[in-house]
Amino acid sequence: DGDFSIDFGVKGGEIDKKSRAPQKVDFYTISEDVGKAADEVIGITSELEKCSPTDNPTQFLGDKEKGNEAPLNGEWKLLFTTAADANFSKNSKRGSASVKNVVNACKGSITNVIDFQGESTADDETTSTKKVPLVKQLNVVIGAKPASKSRVGLQFKYAKVVFSRFFGLKRQWNLYIPVPAPFITRLIVFFSRIFRFGRKDKKVPPKAYFDVLYLDNELRIQRTGEDNLFVQAKPTWDDAVPFFT
Repeated sequence: DGDFSIDFGVKGGEIDKKSRAPQKVDFYTISEDVGKAADEVIGITSELEKCSPTDNPTQFLGDKEKGNEAPLNGEWKLLFTTAADANFSKNSKRGSASVKNVVNACKGSITNVIDFQGESTADDETTSTKKVPLVKQLNVVIGAKPASKSRVGLQFKYAKVVFSRFFGLKRQWNLYIPVPAPFITRLIVFFSRIFRFGRKDKKVPPKAYFDVLYLDNELRIQRTGEDNLFVQAKPTWDDAVPFFT
């Protein structure tokens, strides 16, 4: 309902100009009906937060022996989010995509997976095929460990970009991009101390995390440190399948 387009960077509405954190989606810019529907979803998550059946969502996260028993373990597919960088549409430069999140509790890692969908091209009046996009998939691997019963501390490790072509040849290949988050953070803190020498307002860059608001065997609701809401479900939950992004 309505025209929806989020593109790369600040200009595209993906990230905030000042903080460089994921921008929040204003659903009312799509249409009033979409805005009201989003408000209703957010309201439901607030009510569910009060009755989460899982007392310790981060239990066994990072446990090599009992990780398979961790409540967060497994694959989770996106149903809804307020984060602009996780919303995709066919009428944007980023294109349409499906988003999922895979938790490997034994290894203490989370992999955010974005599968990009190609543009549909008409073969004739009745059939069409999808063109395979150049960037087929993006994987962002993150270290995860319990910061409390409901908070997961995050440390970005690396990104893997899966390309469908190599210089025009239909040959899949992967590009690995290290994400030196700790090193960059140290540099920011170091230089901020230099420039703020003698001042009392010495700020340290915040650590990445998310808080689990609700968790059961099929549904997971979390809020990030940037105050973005994510609603995810297990792919085995039949009722949720029609709503996966």
